[in-house]
Amino acid sequence: MTIRESFIDNQYKYNMKYKRLEPSASFDQELRNFHLFAALNDQEFARIRESLQLITLENGEYLFKEGEAAEHFFMLRNGFIKLLRLSVAGEEKIFDLISPGQTFAEAMMFMPNAVYPVTAQALNESAILCFDSKVFTSIIKVSSETGFHFMFHISKRLHMCINEIDNLTLQNATYRIVNYLLYQIPDDNKNTYEINFPIPKQVIASRLSIKPETFSRILRDLNRIDLITVKGRTIYIHNVDRLRLYSIGAVA
Repeated sequence: MTIRESFIDNQYKYNMKYKRLEPSASFDQELRNFHLFAALNDQEFARIRESLQLITLENGEYLFKEGEAAEHFFMLRNGFIKLLRLSVAGEEKIFDLISPGQTFAEAMMFMPNAVYPVTAQALNESAILCFDSKVFTSIIKVSSETGFHFMFHISKRLHMCINEIDNLTLQNATYRIVNYLLYQIPDDNKNTYEINFPIPKQVIASRLSIKPETFSRILRDLNRIDLITVKGRTIYIHNVDRLRLYSIGAVA
């Protein structure tokens, strides 16, 4: 067993709680509004609904680990999940931070003998909807419209991944942080905004491939020139338009 494997096994906590969700008109409508299920007929939707489970995790608990059979995909209902891998020496690299409403692990369902390529760990109390991949793929085989919805979803995800690679490889640390802050702001927001991060800053730094000390230094620099004010896990953006203009200059 390598140092990496030993580290994962020693840290692993499988205390997740499974629950069958009782029929509810409001919850069913919530699922119906989800784009992957928008084209399902009543019979197909009933199959999805029947196989659905709700998983609850406490802070630090794991949903799955790298190398396990990928038999389900998930949608985060509340909380935050980090997708990570560990180096041979046991150093953690965060590949994605999952926010409420996001799905993950759905791309694995069409791969033969698929395994999860990353480990999923809760960053706080989290509730996750768990879907059976076999049920969904069997529906896609007979529903071309659902298949096209899924292809559109995966294409968008691929486009986001390409942009992410561009940011991580071609842009400097300041641009990555500013761009990450701007990404948190809704499109219809006014010119000031307050971001309350429910997750530690070092987690965000790892997600952006930045050392924690560099992340803190850049936040201090942005604070010093009055673009933001940092108080604990809260960041106040004084002028969104000015921050966007600054991001253009940060590319250089």
